[in-house]
Amino acid sequence: MGAGRFHLAQANIARVRAPVDSPELASFMELLDPINAIADASPGFVWRLQTEEGNATSLNVFGDASMLVNMSVWEDVASLRAFVYQTQHLEVFKRRAEWFHAHVEAHLALWWIPAGGIPSVADAEERVSHVRAHGPTPYAFTFTSVFEPTGAPA
Repeated sequence: MGAGRFHLAQANIARVRAPVDSPELASFMELLDPINAIADASPGFVWRLQTEEGNATSLNVFGDASMLVNMSVWEDVASLRAFVYQTQHLEVFKRRAEWFHAHVEAHLALWWIPAGGIPSVADAEERVSHVRAHGPTPYAFTFTSVFEPTGAPA
C-alpha cells in the first residue's frame, strides 16, 4: 500500500489507570522493552517515538499527564497489522483493561506520510482529533476503514 513513496504513521493514545511508576502499572512497564524490541525487529518497521529511556511513557497528549501516546511509522498497513495482531503484542493488547481506562472516543489514527518523514506528537493529536470529529477519512483513518496514499479506499 505504501508503494515506497509513502509510509504509514500510527498514533494510539490511552489513559492510564495509575501513574507509570506505580505498582499498578509495573507489569505493563515490564512488558514495554520486550514488545518494543519485537516492533523494532518486525518486517516493515521504520520508526517509533521514544525518549532517552527507550519508550514514550514520559510523553503525553492533549495536555493530560494520564494520557500516554504510542507512535510509530511502518512501510505499510499490512506490516503494522501483523505486528499488532500476530506477535506477542496481541497478548499485551488483550490485557489493556488492566492498565488503561476504556476508550470513550477514538484513540487510534493512521495516516500516510512521505517516506523518510517523522510525525510529531502534535501530528498525533491532530490526526486523532480528526478521527474523533469526522470518522475515518483519507486524512486520518483506522484499521477498519483504510485508505490508500492516493485517498482511495483500500
